[in-house]
Amino acid sequence: KSLGNGIDPLEIIDEYGADTLRYALLNGIAPGSDTRFSKEKLEGCRNYINKIWNASRFVIMNCEGKKVKDIQDCKLGVQDKWIISKLNQTVRKVTVNMEKYEIGIALSDLQEFVWNDFCDWYIELSKPYLYGDNEEVKDNVLGVLVYVLTNILKLLHPYIPFITEEIYQNIPNAKGSIMVS
Repeated sequence: KSLGNGIDPLEIIDEYGADTLRYALLNGIAPGSDTRFSKEKLEGCRNYINKIWNASRFVIMNCEGKKVKDIQDCKLGVQDKWIISKLNQTVRKVTVNMEKYEIGIALSDLQEFVWNDFCDWYIELSKPYLYGDNEEVKDNVLGVLVYVLTNILKLLHPYIPFITEEIYQNIPNAKGSIMVS
């Protein structure tokens, strides 16, 4: 602050939101090292959170008026097994890194899975099935989408609690608060 380069967190929260600020501060940190803070980093984090929001809206929108199957009742295709396998690998990596207090590494692994595997691949692979005529396949894909999204939200909750809680409250079959689940 004495150098005049301090940042008022309330101004950042007003402009970008509390979750974006939290995410930006945790993204890329390593124990014992300084972290760089910039508007570009904030904007990148805001874009990532916006991607999560849009992916969630897509899933929730496709669930409207449908009873979503539990994952155990879904007949899984190759792409479904692939995304669940990637999710399980990510859960394992995030858990190990969080237990070692490697918060930045855990967040990086999670971000890569959400952005690349879930949003860029699985959601795009699911669109032909969701827009197709086969209702059984559509129901199975929706079950997998909801399952993976729910787990993503649980993993992201320590980092971006406000947005994950808001999305979680709109997911079919969600019970109570994401904090309790």
